[in-house]
Amino acid sequence: MSLISCQKDDSVTEELETPVVVGGEEPEEPVAKDYMLPEIDLSHWKVTLPVGSPSEVEPPEILEYATNERLKAFMYNDSSDGSLVFYTYPESSTANSSYSRTELREQIEPGSNDVNWTFEEGGRMRGTLAVPEISRDSEGDFHRVIIMQIHGRLTNAQRDQIGEDDNNAPPILKIYWYDGKVRVKTKILKDLNASEEEILHTSAWGDDEGFNFSERVDSDPFTLEIIASEGKMEIILNDDEKVIYESIHMGKWNVFENYFKAGNYLVTTDENAFSKVKFYELEVTH
Repeated sequence: MSLISCQKDDSVTEELETPVVVGGEEPEEPVAKDYMLPEIDLSHWKVTLPVGSPSEVEPPEILEYATNERLKAFMYNDSSDGSLVFYTYPESSTANSSYSRTELREQIEPGSNDVNWTFEEGGRMRGTLAVPEISRDSEGDFHRVIIMQIHGRLTNAQRDQIGEDDNNAPPILKIYWYDGKVRVKTKILKDLNASEEEILHTSAWGDDEGFNFSERVDSDPFTLEIIASEGKMEIILNDDEKVIYESIHMGKWNVFENYFKAGNYLVTTDENAFSKVKFYELEVTH
């Protein structure tokens, strides 16, 4: 089932400018201005903003992002290259994070977080994006920004079983832009003998060492593809270099529901920090 697609639209041509005669000279031929506008179906995404408690905008309201006063400062078109820009800075954060974001969250059922998918059911996300602007820390190093995720989620029954007050589960995948490279982080089970109930706790999962793709992307556009299937996860950069996770940790992960995320999740609370992430294409299928 194809849920979400995002692609560049054919360019829109503005009306020809009326030539002006200066000093009696013959006017030059009128020149048409070409603008590329992204044709983006956001009907299966909600967005979290770095302001408010934080603020969230769901379908169908998000479909009018170009004229929505809450969204215009954080999510807007760049007609010069046909991209959708996500802008953020440190301010408001979600309950389980210290960092701010302007980030999309997949909603299989528009307006609801309750319908998600498992690795057994599978999922694929492919996007072309770039990080054209990002701040630096006091040492002169670029800040990090998370550009794609697969986030886990407890069912209501699992939540009640372990006595949690929300449905939060760990993110099995975080993909960072970090100093011009793409870095992948995933979760590993701390105790491989943990029971099915123990696995449900966030504290049961730790971070792996991470993986850096060898290719530098810097501020140029690049393509990422994520393929999740039963007991397996693949991440592919520019249809060339890939990393595959296929281990007991992936097998154990199938207990969770999941959802895709994409956008601009800035990993710093430094004053005056900011980042811009551009998405040119985005597609999710199940």
